[in-house]
Amino acid sequence: MLVSGTASTLAGCTGDGAARPEAPTADAGAPVIVPGAPGDAGRTAGPGERPGRTKAAPSAADVRFTERMVPHHRQALEMAGLAPSRAADPGVRGLAERISVAQRPEIEVMTRWLRALGRAPADGHDGRGAGGEGYGMASLAEMNALRSARGTAFDALFLRLMIRHHEGAVKMAGEELAGGTDQILRKLAQDMASGQRVEILRMRRLAGKA
Repeated sequence: MLVSGTASTLAGCTGDGAARPEAPTADAGAPVIVPGAPGDAGRTAGPGERPGRTKAAPSAADVRFTERMVPHHRQALEMAGLAPSRAADPGVRGLAERISVAQRPEIEVMTRWLRALGRAPADGHDGRGAGGEGYGMASLAEMNALRSARGTAFDALFLRLMIRHHEGAVKMAGEELAGGTDQILRKLAQDMASGQRVEILRMRRLAGKA
């Protein structure tokens, strides 16, 4: 889950998925000195150069994270979208609404980031095409059971599936924090992990497990 303020910031990222402040442009009247590596001399930036805009290339962990998390989030949105007409507990309906509000902008950020690399997220909501197995995704049978459930039976199944789903997202976010290099994605992963841990605790209380 991502808090709304961060989501708004990320949703306004540039096309390559990164939001960076504008650096000064070097010109003939205002030379800009670019510091060198430790022990090395600095240099004067060339005309039109914007020092400080260079960033590390995306890592394989960054790509895996986005390609897996987009379909993972899509399934969470599908599950949450069932709650208004099926859940008996107002707490479950409120939780589902918060999940939807948080994860839609996260999907937009990750999708835009992938498209800037010339890649597209996997189709569908099961995550298998992106290697999403092992991250708490609900099976087709489980999704069909959730679609058919109503009232307290829906609440119990929704909470069980969504707790597992969130635990998978926390695991995925941890892998991004361990191996990712893109600072926007690392911040996104950090916010997801902290927010979804809080929601796991709420769901466990709703399920009577706390």
